[in-house]
Amino acid sequence: MALLERVTTLVRANLNDLIDRAENPEKMIKQVILDMENQYMQVKTQVAVSIADRHMLEKKMKENDDAAADWYRKAERAVDKKEDDLARAALERHRSYQKYADSYREQVTDQKAQVEHLKTALGKLEEKLEEAKSKRDLLIARHRRSVASSKASRAQMAMGDHSKIATFERLKDKVHHAEAVSEAERDLTADGLSDQLGRLEKEDEIERVLTEIKARRTAPN
Repeated sequence: MALLERVTTLVRANLNDLIDRAENPEKMIKQVILDMENQYMQVKTQVAVSIADRHMLEKKMKENDDAAADWYRKAERAVDKKEDDLARAALERHRSYQKYADSYREQVTDQKAQVEHLKTALGKLEEKLEEAKSKRDLLIARHRRSVASSKASRAQMAMGDHSKIATFERLKDKVHHAEAVSEAERDLTADGLSDQLGRLEKEDEIERVLTEIKARRTAPN
């Protein structure tokens, strides 16, 4: 899906590189955040549509399952009355509805996978968006300091005095800036280990409560 491709591009976007390459870094990061917000709303809408489609497919599957079961019961009644021709006709109807039900069942499975895929993309984009917003002011401030430092270094060099010291200080500022940008990048592209651990803790808690409920339900009065 083109939408998911755009979301993937945004999730993988390196804000630091975009800022470094941009002529207007502040405008660039604001535009990136705006793009993320727009894509987030589109994916959220698509998730809702996909869930609605899944419910529709599940309804159709159940309708055909029920119809197949009904025709099977009719075939059984025809057999009881020794009406073999009627039984065969009923079984033919049963077979047709069962095929439709199986087809819908496959579509339901595919649709569930699609919904989960979209939910995962939505979650990642939401996380990236929140991180980008939280880092926005920091990244802009660092860039401004870097620009100011570069201007100061160039001014010192233009004076003709201490040119080597000025060059060293300018390079040092760039190194510090690169280190700060790298740290922000690591924060923005974390692999979600803490989220995985959180899900494990939630699953453990659910299993514990389930065990307690089972114990109460099976305990003698």
